[in-house]
Amino acid sequence: MTTVTTNESVLSDALTAPVSEVESHMARIIDERALPSNLDEAVRYAALAGGKRLRPLLVIHSCAAVGGELEHCLPSACAVEMIHAFSLVHDDLPALDNDDLRRGRPTLHVAYTEAMAILAGDALMSIAFQAIGDDRHEPATAGLLLRELATGTTDMIAGQVYDTLGGFPDDLTEEQRLRLVHGNKTGALIQASCRMGAISGMLGAKHRLDSAMLARITEYAEAIGLMFQVVDDLLDVEQTTEHLGKRASKDEDAGKLTYPGVLGVEGSRAIVKELENKALQAIAPFDKPAEPLRQICRYLATRTR
Repeated sequence: MTTVTTNESVLSDALTAPVSEVESHMARIIDERALPSNLDEAVRYAALAGGKRLRPLLVIHSCAAVGGELEHCLPSACAVEMIHAFSLVHDDLPALDNDDLRRGRPTLHVAYTEAMAILAGDALMSIAFQAIGDDRHEPATAGLLLRELATGTTDMIAGQVYDTLGGFPDDLTEEQRLRLVHGNKTGALIQASCRMGAISGMLGAKHRLDSAMLARITEYAEAIGLMFQVVDDLLDVEQTTEHLGKRASKDEDAGKLTYPGVLGVEGSRAIVKELENKALQAIAPFDKPAEPLRQICRYLATRTR
């Protein structure tokens, strides 16, 4: 497994090692669906194309932070990554962001036609819910996880609407609008990832929910979710297309609200530092098993792609 490096932060091989298990399990889940061959190929192109795998890592390490094991949260890790993959496929469509490059290769609608991209995205969303519903969770646990995934998915879609079609309340400042967009479009699924991991771990290992621990995991997730998107906004104006593996400056070109556009580059960096500190403080009472969450937080604050 390749170590992920930034100027100030490294994600160790031990921290990223579960990615291979997630990808193998996602492939098995897709195998079980017996999809038409062309849809199967498109779904795999979208879901198994690599990437940071941030959300499944957050599921897994949130689970470990509360005492759970990989077996308790692997279906949730796969499910959130499939929802993320679906969202990227649909975000890239001509009717929305109209992107032709994703992870250094053609977007799904460019490679497989727009019609197939729409249907493959739809399939990924439904397969994600099947991944949890088909697992051997107790019905009550499955219900909690499905509710978290559904909430994160709906809020993510609402954020995409705010970002592309508007619909804001009339009395919001530009910064408040940004927080509403990013807290939903990016933050909601990151929050669902952390909460699903924690819920899986608590119920799998301890058979009870600890509301105080879950609240701290949620506070951590809210902070890194917004921080992720502020950094994304910075990268969009500071990095090249070749470095990012996707089109740079696209938000500025589309006239979208961005943190550098509203607060400037230095103001945006100050927000990143504030959110990093908030996230780390939220999980400060946790023991050594939460160290991977701290590493992920620091990495997200300093990443360059």
